Amino acid sequence: MSTVPLTKFGAELLKQELHKLKSKERPAVISAIAEARAHGDLSENADYDAAKERQSFIEGRIADIDGKLSAAQIIDPTTLDAEGRVVFASTVHLEDLETGQKVTYQIVGEDEADIKESKVSITSPIARALIGKYAGDVVGVKAPAGVREYEVLNVQYI
Repeated sequence: MSTVPLTKFGAELLKQELHKLKSKERPAVISAIAEARAHGDLSENADYDAAKERQSFIEGRIADIDGKLSAAQIIDPTTLDAEGRVVFASTVHLEDLETGQKVTYQIVGEDEADIKESKVSITSPIARALIGKYAGDVVGVKAPAGVREYEVLNVQYI
């Protein structure tokens, strides 16, 4: 099985979600199933069907998180020494050469990606274009509107 890259923060979030699913969600859905069973005929019991569907989702998510955590390669960005190179978990400050707009992204695992928090997935086009670059480099990123050029202003490991 291949490793799943996660930042230390992302791994902690997955552990918290797993704990919530196992300690709160799973017992709640088991209670809901028991209550729905008490109502009698299961063949036309919408509450029972909904609870079983929810249980299936919870068990699937638990298995998914367990698998990711067991295959995780957890990376703490503060311990990286990539000599100014853009790597997984680094924070990159960019300038759009066309508009002059400055943006900052952290390159994270797929489960951690959240553009609202300026976290982009390692598999995204911008992250793939940035990996291995240094401050001062110009990168072309294929976007739906065409190729966008960015200059790497700074690389941090925070």
